[in-house]
Amino acid sequence: MKMAAVNPRTGERDYEFAAASAQDVADVAAALRRAQPEWLALGVQGRVAALSRWADAVAAHRLPIIAALAQDTGRWFLSETEVDGAVRNLRRWAALAPEMLGDDMRGPEKASALIPTVRYQNQSVPYPLSGFISPWNFPVTLSLIDAVPALAAGSAALIKPSEVTPRFVAPLLETLDAVPELKSVLAFVLGDGAVGQALIDQVDLVCFTGSVATGRKVAEAAARRFIPASLELGGKDPVVILESADLDQAVDAVLRGGLSNSGQACLSIERVYVQRAIHDAFLDKLADKASRLTLNWPDIHSGHLGPLIHAPQAGIIERQLKDAVAKGARVLTGGEIRTDGGGRWCPATVLADVTHDMEIMREETFGPVLPVMAFDTADEAVALANDTTFGLSGAVIAGTVEEALPVAERINAGGMSVNDCALTILTYEPEKNSFGLSGMGGSRMGPASINRFLRRKALIMQSGVPAPLDVLEESRAPSRA
Repeated sequence: MKMAAVNPRTGERDYEFAAASAQDVADVAAALRRAQPEWLALGVQGRVAALSRWADAVAAHRLPIIAALAQDTGRWFLSETEVDGAVRNLRRWAALAPEMLGDDMRGPEKASALIPTVRYQNQSVPYPLSGFISPWNFPVTLSLIDAVPALAAGSAALIKPSEVTPRFVAPLLETLDAVPELKSVLAFVLGDGAVGQALIDQVDLVCFTGSVATGRKVAEAAARRFIPASLELGGKDPVVILESADLDQAVDAVLRGGLSNSGQACLSIERVYVQRAIHDAFLDKLADKASRLTLNWPDIHSGHLGPLIHAPQAGIIERQLKDAVAKGARVLTGGEIRTDGGGRWCPATVLADVTHDMEIMREETFGPVLPVMAFDTADEAVALANDTTFGLSGAVIAGTVEEALPVAERINAGGMSVNDCALTILTYEPEKNSFGLSGMGGSRMGPASINRFLRRKALIMQSGVPAPLDVLEESRAPSRA
């Protein structure tokens, strides 16, 4: 079946691709399964050597991938950042995997404390075929962020990127010609939710990044197949700004944390709580700086904010803004969706006088909108920040790290930035779990994220004589009733 993708800058359906059928997915999965034992047999050093060569190939051919990704998403600089970040991710895992897994994926032998003649060790066994379903907001990053450690662990990888942003796949796949052993265990299938369901039906583990609604469906489908599901879902990230904070630094951090990629990130700041003593001054500075941010139209190489990648998101933003204004919120800057060149754009938007009965403070917005609310005490700020069904990440900004840290420790979210915003986007090292409806499963960040793709097998070795059946004789009981 043919499908078409929309160019977010023009609104035109200018890219056609063939969607995989369920049989296509099954055939691809079967081929990956056949190749996986040979991939595993390469050993950790052989696999990381292949990942390193792929990093070199992607780096050498980055411009065609960036150009295709820029058409997918409507922004250039972040497309460069994604592709270069994918290269770093490959090299990072090529360096980490040997240390994490050991040359033979076995731990050291240890003596049993209970039976002197028994020794044991653990073996790491990868899931043969891991599946990945990724969204449209960071297409390259989120297609590979989980697949690369899975490959390093010895799994084959089957990826379904969003049908909204499929253009990057073809030039990325061309780079695999330089790494034939990797090409045999890594594949992409294109299409909509039906292809995602077909993928779940074929794999041994699934990683999904996307909305809560779709994440529920993925979890249910995985449960029916009795396979693990690792879910990274939505967020409604808060930032708490205490009165000791440097106003200019806080404003800059909030703008970057909330408006990067036009707010189209699950880790975006979407709720801003400011201590009352500095609330008005902060709000004035925030609205002033936000009003000076520009759209990258008509020149993709200028401006701060790209288009809304998926046009239907405009309707969600408009509905939330309308609800907020109807309930008393004031729009200080922005506030209206624009149509330029056929694409849909949202200028940087700052709202004042918001309350928690507004949709904009409770539902994920996924746009460049910053609603600001005053608080009096740190206890009140923590209560407001925790008044949500989400718990992906958040931030606290104060005059010092020492003042901010105790507040950050009380907020229910998997990753907290202290005296900055959205550090969870910029750092891969810290491990974190999603709280609430923001997801489930092991950490996708940090060195241990590779453990999601491994099962622990115990090898328990008897060097003495096995116990005879007589040890079960009832008369051996030390006491009798």
